[in-house]
Amino acid sequence: MVPLPRRPLDSNAGIRHWYENELGWATVPGSPVRLVTGLRFDVLDVPAEAGAAALGRLGPGSPVAVQGDRMRLLVAAGSAEELPGLLDWLEWGSLALDLVALGAKGCVEAPLPPERASTGVRPFPPGGSGVPAVPAVLEGAAVWLRPPEPGCEVEASLPTLSALGGGADAPDLVRLVDTVATHCHRVRLRRACAQPLAFS
Repeated sequence: MVPLPRRPLDSNAGIRHWYENELGWATVPGSPVRLVTGLRFDVLDVPAEAGAAALGRLGPGSPVAVQGDRMRLLVAAGSAEELPGLLDWLEWGSLALDLVALGAKGCVEAPLPPERASTGVRPFPPGGSGVPAVPAVLEGAAVWLRPPEPGCEVEASLPTLSALGGGADAPDLVRLVDTVATHCHRVRLRRACAQPLAFS
């Protein structure tokens, strides 16, 4: 009798288990593992340099991830809907900023759980411009700069508008967005100045 072929092991099963069972976060079926935004948190996806400048506006328990040259700041659920009006109010609305908000019906690639990404150096040391340097073995992968803590309610640590009912210790979303927008604009100006002049 020929044995039945073994089903291939799901390399993402451990990652999915950590998010769903340890943190209680929803994931999207498929590979790579993706986290659903808009339920427990929204995400501000910004250039890593702009995100690094805003780290001081976050509470110590606010999760932050990096992937390539992008940083993902977790903010209170509902913040993505508020962002356009908030940018207008802060007088950033008329400028094209490299700032993406992911909320309801969105998803982001799940960073590797801390024990899988551990390289003995945590948090990752800064690279150029204060941006965290990700070890070469993890380059391209989403990794936690500040991982969420299992057993802790993440919502209490996320930046929020007071109208959204964040905890008393929650960082202020207005200050965070203003800081991120300022640095996104600086990054944009620096890149524009680095472009060669085009003559007609």
